Amino acid sequence: MTDINLAPETAPLRIAVDIGGTFTDLAAFDESAGTLHFGKALSTHGKLVDGIQHTLDGAGIDLRNGYLFLHGSTIAINTLLERNGAKTALLITEGFRDIYEIGRVNRPDAYNLFFSKHTPLVKRSLRYEVEERLRADGSVHKPLDEEKVREVARALKAQGVEAAAVLLLHSYRKPDHEKRVKEILLEEMPGVFVTASHELSQEYREFERASTAVANAYVGPRVSAYLGQLETHLNDRGFGGDFYAVQSTGGLFPLEHARRDCVRMLESGPAAGVIGAQAICAQLGLPDAIAFDMGGTTAKAGVISEGRPLTTGSALIGGYEKALPIQIPMMDIFEVGTGGGSIARVELGNSLRVGPQSAGSMPGPVCYGRGGAEPTVTDANLVLGRLDAEHFLGGTMPLDLEGARAAMRERIGAPLGLDMQQAADGILRIAVTAMSHAVKAVTTERGLDAGSFTMVVYGGAGPLHASAIARELGIKRVLVPYAPGYFSAYGMLFSDLRYDYVRSVFRRLDDLSFAEIESLYAAMEEEGRAAVAASAVRPDDIVIERSADMRYVGQEHAVTVDLPRLYFERQDRDAIKHHFDDVHAIRYGTSAPAEPADIVSLRVTVLGAMRKPPRHAVQAGGATPPEPALRARKPVYFRTHGEVSTPVYRRDALLAGNRIAGPALIEEHASTTVVQPGDELTVDACGNLHVAIGSER
Repeated sequence: MTDINLAPETAPLRIAVDIGGTFTDLAAFDESAGTLHFGKALSTHGKLVDGIQHTLDGAGIDLRNGYLFLHGSTIAINTLLERNGAKTALLITEGFRDIYEIGRVNRPDAYNLFFSKHTPLVKRSLRYEVEERLRADGSVHKPLDEEKVREVARALKAQGVEAAAVLLLHSYRKPDHEKRVKEILLEEMPGVFVTASHELSQEYREFERASTAVANAYVGPRVSAYLGQLETHLNDRGFGGDFYAVQSTGGLFPLEHARRDCVRMLESGPAAGVIGAQAICAQLGLPDAIAFDMGGTTAKAGVISEGRPLTTGSALIGGYEKALPIQIPMMDIFEVGTGGGSIARVELGNSLRVGPQSAGSMPGPVCYGRGGAEPTVTDANLVLGRLDAEHFLGGTMPLDLEGARAAMRERIGAPLGLDMQQAADGILRIAVTAMSHAVKAVTTERGLDAGSFTMVVYGGAGPLHASAIARELGIKRVLVPYAPGYFSAYGMLFSDLRYDYVRSVFRRLDDLSFAEIESLYAAMEEEGRAAVAASAVRPDDIVIERSADMRYVGQEHAVTVDLPRLYFERQDRDAIKHHFDDVHAIRYGTSAPAEPADIVSLRVTVLGAMRKPPRHAVQAGGATPPEPALRARKPVYFRTHGEVSTPVYRRDALLAGNRIAGPALIEEHASTTVVQPGDELTVDACGNLHVAIGSER
């Protein structure tokens, strides 16, 4: 299906590594043998490359046998959220110095006395005006004063600026001025990381484009240096293949693009998980699903609708009130700061709070025995019997049960007047409520009924809480896929080369020139084909998807509508309008079929298909699990039933057709699935666990 520049027969491994806040995960596909390999190690935040090598070593992977290395990391998003990026300057069209700080007038909570707007990543003293001006159609109103740009560059160099962003008005129409400003900056400040807004976004909205360019410049030096270090490490270890990073769309792009457009990696790991969930849904013929990922630090949710992940053309990073917009295509994912390592604390007024602070991998939860003193969600699961101290990560990482119990009693139970189990259960209930908000954000708030979806749950901590979250939201079906503890890395093996393009056009649908629109689409598609052709991967098939941002005349904001090529071949305005009306009705609960519509922007996605790993399969069996699958029975606490003697099954010994009534625990190397009382679990032919959610009553 796919030809690679290095033959899989000589180097058959496609290696995928995802760095999370607590663990670094690996999935490797041996194309010659058709086998999969997995690995997991604690993330080493002081030097991320070390954690990657520990994971490779633990999985027994020799980089010399790899022809493709795929990578997702939290380094870009963490740099942005933690505000520890480069000293950055912004060069902007004269008269618009403060648009980056003024932003929009959004005020999500009108009566919140503590509301504050976003804090810019660039302070005002490092924002410089550039003498130039383009008109909205791209024609020159005022020529660029190159000598003034050189003066600014020298001033920035004297101040030790490490990165610069360039935002000139209407450069999405004609980027000549931006290109020249970037050239001058690189001439005057060699080695400085420079980003021009048109390289990332060719849409209108100057504030969002400024914010995107600044974010890329701010994280650029750190992300680029890290990727360079990782490339050197791989080469030193004998890796002779190609290195691709995962974008926030779940698609792959080459290392040199990742080092330039670093902001495209913000949601790389979570996006890969959604791609993996999409692959599972395709195998099972499941058109609609919620992809839910819970790791050590955060929980994320995305949606697959009609077989395709929902994406967005922009996102707010850092929470709606104080967020900075990023205007690039990405998976529509909502994230909350709740994970296995989320710290539980008793705060003012004897209120119990869980997260967003995380124990991470160092020191980690109390039970890790690495110096952590405050109880976490993982400690609560251990105290309640849902994790096994002797079998965590297949027994390779014993847990300190007594330490977790002591911390739970002293830090949570005693201040609140609760016994140890009540305290631990309270932590889980708060965590479940917080995580349900992530699911609501991508379903209910998008006009979708969460209860009608199957929830595909993964991440090391996801299956522990899947049933409780489903009950909270009225979801009746949960699916735990193969290898959930490595799923974001596993999902990368299903990713394709991907290039996204957008052009703002502003055309009334009734007056649309199909010839003009077709020429714009064709130009973007040709650019995408050329990008795929220039990559190391040579796919046999290229898939092109078209969409458009549309709105009713008089509206400010638009919705993205997928548009089949057939509509354009038939020049069918009515079909485009009806499709837009339907999407608007789903998104907002209303539509206006009699009102005229605008097309604001045209979008094209070009995919270069990669060979996919084979479907995992398990041997068929009867309804009763085989005797070797039952590892033990142990007391497990459930709020509605108290402490219950609960069977513990080995997932790798379960057979297709096996049925298990809750309560039960299903253990595997990197995850544990909790089947609550009233639930019923079924194993399918691919080894997936299907849980029918029962009633707490």
